[in-house]
Amino acid sequence: MAAKNQNHQQQSDKTRKRKQVPGAKTEAPDRCATSKKPKVLAAPKPSYHPAKGSTKPFKSPKMKFDKSETDKEKKPMSKRERRINAKELAEARKKKRKRYYTLEHELASLWEKMRCRNIAKEDRSKFVTEALQKMKGKIPEIVGSHISSRVLQTCVKYCSQAERDAVFEELQPHFLTLACNTYAVHLVKKMLDNASKKQLAGFISSLHGHVASLLRHMVGSVVLQHAYDSANATQKQELLLELYSTELQLFKDLVSMKESRLVDVIPKLGLQKGSVLRHMTKVIQPILEKGIVDHSIIHRVLIEYFSIADQSSATDVIQQLTGPLLVRMIHTKDGSRIAMLCVKHGSAKERKKIIKGMKDHIAKIAHDQYGSMVLVCIFSVVDDTKQITKAIIRELQKILKELVLDKIGRRLLLQLLHPNCSRYLSPDDLSSLNLSIPSLSAKGESEASSEVKSSKVDEFSGEEAKDDTKVTVAEGNTNTSSSDNIQLVEGGKKDPFLRRQELLVNSGLAEGLIDICIESAGELLRSNFGKEVIYEVATGGFDGILRPTLDDKLNSLHKAIATLAANSSEESEEEHVLNNFHSSRTIRKLVLDCPTFARTFWKKALKGKSKLWAQGHSSKVICAFLESSDSKVRELAKEELQPLIDGGIIKLPETKQSANES
Repeated sequence: MAAKNQNHQQQSDKTRKRKQVPGAKTEAPDRCATSKKPKVLAAPKPSYHPAKGSTKPFKSPKMKFDKSETDKEKKPMSKRERRINAKELAEARKKKRKRYYTLEHELASLWEKMRCRNIAKEDRSKFVTEALQKMKGKIPEIVGSHISSRVLQTCVKYCSQAERDAVFEELQPHFLTLACNTYAVHLVKKMLDNASKKQLAGFISSLHGHVASLLRHMVGSVVLQHAYDSANATQKQELLLELYSTELQLFKDLVSMKESRLVDVIPKLGLQKGSVLRHMTKVIQPILEKGIVDHSIIHRVLIEYFSIADQSSATDVIQQLTGPLLVRMIHTKDGSRIAMLCVKHGSAKERKKIIKGMKDHIAKIAHDQYGSMVLVCIFSVVDDTKQITKAIIRELQKILKELVLDKIGRRLLLQLLHPNCSRYLSPDDLSSLNLSIPSLSAKGESEASSEVKSSKVDEFSGEEAKDDTKVTVAEGNTNTSSSDNIQLVEGGKKDPFLRRQELLVNSGLAEGLIDICIESAGELLRSNFGKEVIYEVATGGFDGILRPTLDDKLNSLHKAIATLAANSSEESEEEHVLNNFHSSRTIRKLVLDCPTFARTFWKKALKGKSKLWAQGHSSKVICAFLESSDSKVRELAKEELQPLIDGGIIKLPETKQSANES
């Protein structure tokens, strides 16, 4: 038994000695030699030596994605501990909410005091300073509340410039977040209204890289539009160029350029037109899908998009815009141009949708500076006169007298009476009527490109020095008989005179217009705007559009004007039509341009009374009979007026006097 134990002890000693042999290594079989996989260089092993007899595996040092030791040492909380922790969190939130409501209540009470109208300026300043002191350091947190936001808006309105600058500095890092908040957006707009040039430049600079995302946000787009309205021309261009290309969005240094039109920017920077078009499509499509089309910055981007868009891209955008969506855009200059382009280049079905979308808005559109031009374009382009009569003319007849006396509304009537006349439409309006999309123009691309270059419009007003769109003028325009008329590029197949006749005469609009002129002849003649409408109606319109259908009505109008002039100035409290500045000039023009009116007016108003009206404003009317191009009119008045000329009471212009002597 002892020998057996001794033998076992010797074997264990040999084993222990074998383990402690220095430099002894166990060579593993060379598996890599037989493996077909490529060799991978192993990372150097860390200098880690486990304790003798340790069975724990080797642990690598803590790497980036390894769990920290503190997480492993954490023990799962019991149910009791979880309840206690949740209770503590709830109490902390409750205290914070209580402090917030207390502060909000204090601010509301101060707000009620500071916004009173009859409060002294010193007392208001005291309340404003107290409210700002309470909000100091907490403004970004509380400005999202509908009450605190209103309090802060009032404080910004009435506080000193130093206090306003302090609020701006505190909010500056949070402007992008606050711009998308439903209540904070009003404060951001107020801060922009009162910001200095330096602060505004800093705010616009902070928008770099976020313009497209803000445009897609219902609330954020309002702030972006407000910044766009407050910016100067260079800053506006900085915001716009970011929407054109990814390169311009990433590299801010490329933005500072003098070129304002996209067609000029692309060759200047060496951009690819297809890449720019794809980027703009990605920007525009979500905006149109969400229906965020009220802002002028979006209208400007769409105008630029049409200037480079191919046929399919332009057609897709027109299809998306047709309908009620377009009505929300026509209150701006660029928005009305987009609407006119949609009317011109849209199909008959799309034009019908556009007109149908204007239902219940015709009166408002007719009085709008830019919206009225869309109706003018519809009158000049759309061939479906029955639909126009039903949807537009019927609505206009209800407010006909308002339109006649309105500076903007009268343009619709004057367009039908005397289309595209430079006396009634500004050069900018006439240019807008002649805009077209190059890829959708009626001519071929090669012809259009050569004509577009020669007919660019650079006289548009505003801070933008050049317009972004191109004008293609219809052939044969240079041979028109009247210099006041400009033919539209894209029109319907119907004859323009026939279209005007159906809209003006056949619809009954002209008859109602003449009735209003007869009833309110004195008011219209003395009006600065109504005088032009009554003049066009009394002459029968351009090309005699009202004759011979309404000759009897026109003769009644002539007699009504003559009756007004025949009445004594003592019979009415109003200034006599022959002594009034506006009415005397209008009657003089009628005498010169309408022989029928001149004969009626002489017989009913001036015959035997010419000496009475030979001085003042009325003398111009008397002289007009001798200056008339119609020989019968001159002979009619010459016998009575010649003694006045000889006596020096009436003085004719030198050119006319020499003509009469000869």
